[in-house]
Amino acid sequence: MPSILFIASHRPGRSPSQRYRFEQFVPYWEEHGVTVRYAWIIDEEDDKVFYTNGRLLEKARIFRKSLRMRREHVRMAKDFDLVFVQREALMTGSIRFERALAATGKPLIYDFDDAIWHMDVSEGNRRLRWLKDPAKTPRIIALATHVIAGNEYLAEYARQHSQRVEVIPTVIDTERYKPVQSESRADGKVIIGWTGSLTSTPHLRTAIPMLQELQAELGSRIAFRFISDRPVPVPGLDIEQVLWRADTEPEDLAPIGIGIMPLPDNEWSRGKCGFKGLQYMGMGKAVVLSRVGVNTSIVQEGVNGCLAGTMEEWKQKLRMLVADADLRRRLGAEARRTVEQHYSTVAWRDHYLRLFTDLTRRT
Repeated sequence: MPSILFIASHRPGRSPSQRYRFEQFVPYWEEHGVTVRYAWIIDEEDDKVFYTNGRLLEKARIFRKSLRMRREHVRMAKDFDLVFVQREALMTGSIRFERALAATGKPLIYDFDDAIWHMDVSEGNRRLRWLKDPAKTPRIIALATHVIAGNEYLAEYARQHSQRVEVIPTVIDTERYKPVQSESRADGKVIIGWTGSLTSTPHLRTAIPMLQELQAELGSRIAFRFISDRPVPVPGLDIEQVLWRADTEPEDLAPIGIGIMPLPDNEWSRGKCGFKGLQYMGMGKAVVLSRVGVNTSIVQEGVNGCLAGTMEEWKQKLRMLVADADLRRRLGAEARRTVEQHYSTVAWRDHYLRLFTDLTRRT
C-alpha cells in the first residue's frame, strides 16, 4: 500500500475540516498498510496569535516559519507515493508550493470542502486580506492529478478546471456518533440543540428572533442547548450553554431532541457540506435544516428530517416536532440509516484505499 504525505495548515486534531475529511480515516488506512505523514505549519502557540487582531510582527514570524517548513515538505515529497493537499499549502494567494509539489511527479490529490474561490477572512486577519487570493483555487485544481470535492456544488465548480473530479462527502464515524437512549427530562422539556463555532454564530443569530417567538409560544415545553467555543447568550431563551470540546462532541449532543442548522442562502453556504446536520442525524436526532445547498440532498422532507426556508416555516416544523415524540423517533431512526449508508466512514474508507492504489499504479 502507498505512503502519503498530507499537506494541511493545522496540527492533527485542530481543524474540523482536516479531522473529518481525512484524519478520522487514518487509523483504518494504517491498519491496511498505508503509511501516513502529516505536514502542517500552524502549531498550538501560533494559534494564540494567528486568529487575533493585530500582532503583525508575530504573524510575520509565523509566515517566515511556514515558508521554511513548506520548503522542507516539498523536499520530503519525493520519498512518498502520493501527496494529499487539503484546501491549500499556504494561507496566502501564492500557489508556489502546490506547483513545487506537482513538479515532483508524485500524484497530487487536492481536497476542498468549502466554496473557497470566494473571499473569506477571519475577523482577526481583516487587515491582511490583501495577502489572500481566492482566484488561486482553480489554479490548484488544474495542477492536481485528482480532485475531491465535498459536495456536488463544489464539484461542478471544479469540473470547469479539471476532468479528474469526484465527490466524497464529509462523513461521520458511526462508531463514535451513535444513538443514545436518553432518559426523558424530569421537567418534560424537549431540547432544541445547535452546535457551531464563532464563525457560524452569525448563522444562528439570523434565527434568534424566530426561536424567541417559539419560546414565548411554547414556554416550559422547550429549552435550548447551544454547544460552541464561546457562549451565545440570548435574552428570553431557556439555554444551557456547553463549551465545545472535540473529545466530548457526541456526549454533548446526546441530550438534545431536535437538532437545528440555520444557514443563509448564499454562495458560501451552498458550498457547505452539511456536517453539523450529519452529526445530529448520526446520533439519531430529528433535524430541521435550512433548505440550502447540500442539505436538500441529505434530507428527504418528512422521511429522515425536515427542511425550512422562511422563519414561519421554521416555527411550523419545530412546533410539529416538539408536539410529536413518535415523529421525532421515526425521523431520527431514518436519519441514522441515511448516515450509515451514505455519510459514514465505513461507507467511504475502502473507496479511498482503492483510489490511493489506483493513483499509485498509474505512475
